[in-house]
Amino acid sequence: MKHVTYALSKTTSVASRRSNPVGGRVKRAVDVAGAIIGIASLAPVFLGCYVLVLANSGGPAMFRHRRIGFAGREFYCLKFRTMAADAERGLQKHLASDPAARQEWTKNHKLQDDPRVTGIGKAMRRSSLDELPQLFNVLKGDMSLVGPRPIVVDEVEKYQEHFSIYASARPGLTGLWQVKGRNHTTYAQRVAYDVDYLSNWSLIRDIKIVCMTFARVIGRRGAF
Repeated sequence: MKHVTYALSKTTSVASRRSNPVGGRVKRAVDVAGAIIGIASLAPVFLGCYVLVLANSGGPAMFRHRRIGFAGREFYCLKFRTMAADAERGLQKHLASDPAARQEWTKNHKLQDDPRVTGIGKAMRRSSLDELPQLFNVLKGDMSLVGPRPIVVDEVEKYQEHFSIYASARPGLTGLWQVKGRNHTTYAQRVAYDVDYLSNWSLIRDIKIVCMTFARVIGRRGAF
């Protein structure tokens, strides 16, 4: 992947100019320990998901998608593949033929009834199993266990003056927006949650968000 860094505005906050992301070494130590424990303990689940995706939808089981991380740098975010092989072409065809879906995509960058998602993919999304490979992103240092929602290039402009705050931390496997409504939130609310989290970060708050995430996953609330 060609290394790309998205420029921060001249009004970049002090936090985003630090050499280390929000939380520093303490947060990073917790991330590494958590990722190692998670990967080791969930190895059978990883294998099961891998086999299920291959058996039910063909093509590669893993999906890599470019996201924007700390300091505006691009990285590949890992997931189990939940969409059909020709997902992008299918999306463009669907948006072109359905004005309501196009409006929903423009507003939230998500579709509640996404035609690209396979049957097994829907089940994995509801249980958040598709995001387990991001533990490897955490271990590598591209992501954190808890942080702002990892965004794509097209979403940078939606953050406007708040992008510099977003870029002051590693994106999270989970975060405040996931436990406060997830896909049932508006885009403006997601940005507000990211700003709130980064402006008031603490290790205790990270622990609370992780605990709340388990409750959300078990209840399967807000995921589609």
